[in-house]
Amino acid sequence: MSTRGRVLVAMSGGIDSSLAAVLLHEQGYEVIGMTMKTWDYNNSGGSKKETGCCSLDSINDARNISVDLGFPHYILDIRDEFGDYVIDHFTNEYLAGRTPNPCVLCNTHIKWDALLRRADKLGCDYIATGHYANIREVEGRYVISRGIDTNKDQSYALWGVSQESLSRTILPLGQLTKPQIREMAIERGFYDLVNKSESYEICFVPDNDYRGFLRRRVDGLEERVAGGEFVLEDGTVVGEHEGYPFYTVGQRKGLGIALGFPVYVTEIQKDKNRVVLGTFDELARDGMYVKQLNMMKYTDLNGQKTDTMTKVRYNDEGTPAVIEQAGDTMKVFFGKGVNAIAPGQAAVFYEGDDVIGGGWIQSSFRQEVHALV
Repeated sequence: MSTRGRVLVAMSGGIDSSLAAVLLHEQGYEVIGMTMKTWDYNNSGGSKKETGCCSLDSINDARNISVDLGFPHYILDIRDEFGDYVIDHFTNEYLAGRTPNPCVLCNTHIKWDALLRRADKLGCDYIATGHYANIREVEGRYVISRGIDTNKDQSYALWGVSQESLSRTILPLGQLTKPQIREMAIERGFYDLVNKSESYEICFVPDNDYRGFLRRRVDGLEERVAGGEFVLEDGTVVGEHEGYPFYTVGQRKGLGIALGFPVYVTEIQKDKNRVVLGTFDELARDGMYVKQLNMMKYTDLNGQKTDTMTKVRYNDEGTPAVIEQAGDTMKVFFGKGVNAIAPGQAAVFYEGDDVIGGGWIQSSFRQEVHALV
């Protein structure tokens, strides 16, 4: 057995997770590969051909890497668990007028837990993934930190991973860039990985049509939400929409309404079946409330107002913000307005490159400057 320990590597069949396994193998770890089957594409009802991390091709690609390098590979079927938790949450959030983030939810509540349980059964000391992020230990706590590749950094998606999970997690790609990973794959003869296209869709919505997925998933949905109103910020009715679950805060395209000037969805009023529209300036909010926190760098901010860079979506560059914690709620005030803060999305708080913590956006507000400054 390796003196460096045994590690269970989550392998999707893509270049990043495959190279994570390869690098750990070369570093002397005893590697076991595992591919998780989360979803049957036949159940999605969409029109797109099966692709991505759950496809047979991806599973075979992961297995081939394992065979080439001589380490075991297993398939873990978590379809029931995934469906009950992630897909039900996805559907329920849209029905509640919020915009869910299923990939973050899956990472933190399904994949890590599933990997750790199987790691224990296989006698593994660690688990590993191909995420572009780092893990640091700071005063006895494990902290997710940004990966050095700013274009690929995935620290935002990992804010919910527990301290116990982080203590046993290895992220081999955190100190590498995507171009370096591609070069390493070429050097090792894994040309198929380099040429393989990457999927950015939600795995259970392969055609990227979440509205169609909701219609197929929820019986009678269109009848339940039909006849809703488009209204302006002052309450003026300007049209009829197809149903509030089919819209998201910040949306401009696909509204099916022409007012002679650009408008965006600024709010979803589920109880009234209303979709509020406004100008780009009216899309901005001064702050937000974030709940279901997972504090990472510090156990608790003890009511202290703390300066951060806060991200409200994956591709967000971050905005300076003051955060103030009260129990399981974080009040966030931005020094300047932030557009398209969507309830249901994740908010992540940074101190330098370190993740302080994160949570789920519950609501946003305007003009409460006095509350935090």
